[in-house]
Amino acid sequence: MTRTPTARMTPLRRTALVAGVLYLVTFATSIPALGLYDGVLNDPGFVHGAGGESAVAWGAMLEIILGIAGIGTAVVLYPVLRRWSRTLALGFVTARTLEAAMIFTGVVSLLSVLTLRQDAAGADPATLDTTAQALVAVHDWTFLLGPGLMPAVSALCFGTIMYRSGLVPRIIPAIGLVGAPILLASGMATVFGVYDQVSAAALLAALPIAVWELSVGVWMIVKGFRTTPGAEAVAGHAPSLQGATA
Repeated sequence: MTRTPTARMTPLRRTALVAGVLYLVTFATSIPALGLYDGVLNDPGFVHGAGGESAVAWGAMLEIILGIAGIGTAVVLYPVLRRWSRTLALGFVTARTLEAAMIFTGVVSLLSVLTLRQDAAGADPATLDTTAQALVAVHDWTFLLGPGLMPAVSALCFGTIMYRSGLVPRIIPAIGLVGAPILLASGMATVFGVYDQVSAAALLAALPIAVWELSVGVWMIVKGFRTTPGAEAVAGHAPSLQGATA
């Protein structure tokens, strides 16, 4: 009795699968975080004991996973992306790393409010209020500069390579390339006080980037990368790709 050989997963397909899973992890962890942070962000009495602490701790844990997964997407994809452009590939890694750094800074600020709450016995209420508000303000700005703006930079770098290479259908990175300047403009509008970070206008401006990241993540899981000369070179561990840009 002969056995039919099992099809082996190629290195390129494995890369696409892992990157796609990490992209979906960023979605699964980012969406509930703001809801879990509602008490510490919006209740002035939180530092004095109002509301529960566990939601903040869970929100912090999810955002830590979010930051790690975000860096993971860039690290996993870098060997593929650099075949088309080392500059854009490095830009993608850098943008993801900066985004994670901002996320971690915001997490630290909110966990510091939690520490103030736990050690607030005998402290001056006005001082506690001022300190807590300052720490929440740090989180708000890191949220804008990290998850609020860095995905636009990532989309410009990663989306450009995906569009040029044809590794995924061009309509997918086109959504990201259109959404990136919209998100950047929205961030500037928030900086100058046109509208709040968490508002209908801000959410609408972020929608194209969300669609881009979700669609590219799902495509990489379900379909993987399309076969192109550059992709074949990566799969075959070729030392260089003719025509790659610096």
